[in-house]
Parts: sequence; C-alpha cells; structure tokens
Amino acid sequence: MATPNATTMGFLAVAFAVVGLTGLFSTYAAPLPLERALARDAALDQVLQTAGRDPAAAIEALRPRLAESADALLPIAGDLADKVARERTAMHARLLAEAEETATRLRWLICIVTAMAAAFGIALQGLAPRRA
Repeated sequence: MATPNATTMGFLAVAFAVVGLTGLFSTYAAPLPLERALARDAALDQVLQTAGRDPAAAIEALRPRLAESADALLPIAGDLADKVARERTAMHARLLAEAEETATRLRWLICIVTAMAAAFGIALQGLAPRRA
C-alpha cells in the first residue's frame, strides 16, 4: 500500500474544494427566478397604482422592470386589474418553469464536477508510486 504524501493529499483536497465551490456558486444562481418574480410582482403592483388616466404610458414607463409582461398588458382592452392578475399568474408559471430548469442544470453541473473530481482522484491514486 502506498504511503500518502503531501502532493497527493493536496491534490485530493483541491478536487474536493472544486466540488464545494461549484455548489457554493450554484447558490447564487438558484434564487434568481424567485428574485425576478418578486421584482416583477412589485412592478405589476406599481402598474395598478400609477395607471390613472393613461395606463399605456404607465406600462411603457415601467417596461424595463416589466420585461415581457409589458407586451402581455398592451394594448389595454377591458379591465386593467383583471389583465394584470392574468399576467401575474402567467408570469409566475413562466418563472417557476425557469426555476425548475435552473435547478436541473445546477444538479447536473454538481454531479458532473463531482464525477470529474473523483476521476482525477482515482487517476492520481493509480499513478502514485507503490512502495513494497
């Protein structure tokens, strides 16, 4: 059995650190759809508050915060509150689907990086000099 040396232990520590850092970085991407949904909810609330006499102008002013929701609200026909409620429901569904896709991608990323780190560790152990 080979005796462990500092180089081998250091390499294995870095292999595990890469997996840990991948998980850590994924925590920044995971909440993005929720944060976008909360910001969009606030913008839709602001549309209802500022619509007044010219709701189309209020929507255009909030277009950067509304993104594709602005296109769903325009042109204004019928009850604006009902249209905002329908768009809010549709927006939640879109962002929920985005959150699920992001979570799936992150799970695959962590699995692949873990497998790569394990393969590097196994290869390193296979290359380690054997002492009798």
